[in-house]
Amino acid sequence: MSSAAPQNPLHERYASREMAGLFSAANRFRTWRSLWIALAESQRDLGLDITEAQLRALRNAADSVDLDRVAEVERQTRHDVVAHIRHYAEQADQIHPSAGGILHLGATSAFITDNTDVVLTRDALRLLRSRLVSSMRHLADFARRTKGVPCLAFTHFQPAQLTTVGKRATLWLQDFFLDLGEIDHRLATLRCRGAKGTTGTQASYLTLFGGNGDKVRELDRAIARRLGFESSMDLTGQTYSRKQDSQVLAALSGIAESCHKMGTDLRLLQGVGELSEPFDDKQVGSSAMAYKRNPIRSERLCGLSRKLMVDALNGPLNHATQWLERSLDDSSNRRLVLPDAFLTADAILGLAAHIAAGLRVKDRAIAARVERELPFMATETILMEAVLRGGDRQHLHERIRGHSLAAQEDLEAGAAENPLIESIVRDPDFRLSREEVEPWLDPGGFTGRSEQQVDEFLSEVIEPALEGADEADVSAPRI
Repeated sequence: MSSAAPQNPLHERYASREMAGLFSAANRFRTWRSLWIALAESQRDLGLDITEAQLRALRNAADSVDLDRVAEVERQTRHDVVAHIRHYAEQADQIHPSAGGILHLGATSAFITDNTDVVLTRDALRLLRSRLVSSMRHLADFARRTKGVPCLAFTHFQPAQLTTVGKRATLWLQDFFLDLGEIDHRLATLRCRGAKGTTGTQASYLTLFGGNGDKVRELDRAIARRLGFESSMDLTGQTYSRKQDSQVLAALSGIAESCHKMGTDLRLLQGVGELSEPFDDKQVGSSAMAYKRNPIRSERLCGLSRKLMVDALNGPLNHATQWLERSLDDSSNRRLVLPDAFLTADAILGLAAHIAAGLRVKDRAIAARVERELPFMATETILMEAVLRGGDRQHLHERIRGHSLAAQEDLEAGAAENPLIESIVRDPDFRLSREEVEPWLDPGGFTGRSEQQVDEFLSEVIEPALEGADEADVSAPRI
């Protein structure tokens, strides 16, 4: 059994090596051993008869986990934590004869597994935060560059009014900003299990310390400090409340929602030829149709995001179905769901950052679509100006409706240009010349405050949020 053996395609293809390393068997079991050491050190500091020689033996043996030996013991005991305790004790005893005997004093398996899960969760959230920051920086740069590029806005995927390319990008960026707030909140409120005993009453520790409740409370605090947490959970049963898992998974699901929305929008926009995700020089779009440039990154972004959103449902289900102080049906579920959720979130944020860094704007296609649709949008201005020249509003409105329907039919029949404006200026009821109408067809006049909104959002919201933030590498995804 190798600690480097891949578990699933998330390890092999999608997630970063950094995130995969966090959830590797080697890192998990090193963390287990660090917890046993932290417990023994804290107990020694509070007066238990534990020697420095015993602690030194535990430290010296900490990095030499033999997973084959663990598997052999687990086949006998049918208990993974017990197998690791026995193996660790064997190794420590070879260094100091009584070192193994101080392992796991007063603890339950949940002391090891739950505290480790929270440590890994914290480290994984920090890594995800850096990837989220990278995605946000690249989207902010893209929005800044394209804030003044008019494009057609869609509602119901039907032509609506105009917006700008950069303004649309800030809608994706705003979602990521909200996700950043959720990640920061989870990091700020995350609590380890601490040292709570078999059913959360700390009875075993009270026995170890001769009934001294103050020392038991200090042991709990000392464990939290050694693990780098502000505090532990105030109360637990045998496990910490699975509500915490549910809240973390909800934050990861929120990232998936944002990535799926951006990925879906990009797939639509690439389909109509306005934007394009990165496409490598030697990239192949189809094994049959050599000309294709499929949006494979955005498609993968959506596919993995859906997986994460579904996996996150296990959080509330696990919490809701815990019996009294605990039941074990959450154990096998969490072994799969928690690592996979973080690996998937890591994969999609890596994709999102890479896509955002390489977005390509198809200016000619965007301008052509704006030119095709803009005459319809200009009809309100034309109507008002014609009324000011003495026309009857109701009559002119009906004339515009007729011209617009005819123009739509021409476009649907394959007309290269929108004939609406020519139809209107040739209509004597409007009393308008082409020269008079032309200034009203400037696309910039139909984008409202889009450009200003981009500037305000970036300077007032995004830049302060990202100032000094760590940023992850966003080189091309592994596959």
